[in-house]
Amino acid sequence: MAHISIKDVHKNYGAVQVLKPFSLDVEDGEFLVLVGPSGCGKSTMLKILAGLEPASGGDIFIGDRNVTDLAPGDRDIAMVFQNYALYPHLTVAQNIGFGLKMRGMSAAEIDTRVQAAAKTLGVETYLERKPKDLSGGQRQRVALGRAIVREPQAFLMDEPLSNLDAKLRVHMRAEIGELHKRVGVTTVYVTHDQVEAMTMADRVVIMRGGEIQQIAAPDVLFQKPDNLFVAGFIGSPGMNMLRARAESGTVNLLGLKVPLSASVADGTELIVGLRPEHIKAGPGPVEFTIKPHLVESLGSEKYLYFDGHGQIYARAGDDEENSKGLIARVSHSGPIAEGEELTLSFDPADLYFFDAQSELAVRA
Repeated sequence: MAHISIKDVHKNYGAVQVLKPFSLDVEDGEFLVLVGPSGCGKSTMLKILAGLEPASGGDIFIGDRNVTDLAPGDRDIAMVFQNYALYPHLTVAQNIGFGLKMRGMSAAEIDTRVQAAAKTLGVETYLERKPKDLSGGQRQRVALGRAIVREPQAFLMDEPLSNLDAKLRVHMRAEIGELHKRVGVTTVYVTHDQVEAMTMADRVVIMRGGEIQQIAAPDVLFQKPDNLFVAGFIGSPGMNMLRARAESGTVNLLGLKVPLSASVADGTELIVGLRPEHIKAGPGPVEFTIKPHLVESLGSEKYLYFDGHGQIYARAGDDEENSKGLIARVSHSGPIAEGEELTLSFDPADLYFFDAQSELAVRA
């Protein structure tokens, strides 16, 4: 295990800067996840960390060593890829032990490590099979086994679950989490899936346009986003956002005067966020009536889409989502019909406030 320190690392392709100066410390034994939309620079950062791509500047330390100019094989890291990268002509045992064989390790030591890794991952009965005889989840376990036997200082994982179906992804998420607890190796994990990030990480790094937006534990990201992008990125369905203006300690939302908990001057233009799950069916501190134009039933809960009184703030790239209107995620509501009048409510304490110009969070 090792501490990883990234200091002012950046990457340019000609005149285009795809990764802006990036600094980050990953604690010994930590499970850290880089997450963000496509093109945000997360995979580029992981490749630079692995030595698969050179940085345009900056330094990388793994443990006490500056590895910035070292080849991948000299960095003492193991990487798990999206496409498994297994050798089709080798057995599971040979795939897991291949890297050790290339290092010149004895057959007895290779066998000991392979057997231990296979038992840890539950693939000990598949050791003589070829990859074509395995399911997607089993192949991913083999890829993880190949990383484990190396006994590296750090694991780097590049969207390792993207090729699996939804049910298997949930199962493998839990397995990787349990594996990390048992092995305890420092892990940097890249994904575009916020659910993976929130359920697996000790800390999450949210990226956008080659820059870090916020680094925090999952609960902190959800409860205290630093800016509008983080607030909209975390949560499913995404946060409702409405334009409003501060007026004598209140804001006008959906035709109602709602107390403003943030410290802002009168006339300040704000974006007010309200998560769908914070809207309840029935009476509450702030009540309003709607006639949902779309009701999506998920069995245990329903998504209700309703008019935003012309206040909806459309974030770039979210036009399709916002075109449906505001969303309430309600449970235990009983039957709800489209076009039928319904009372909803929310607590003003659950509102988020952002400056409309800077898009930074405004707090009490």
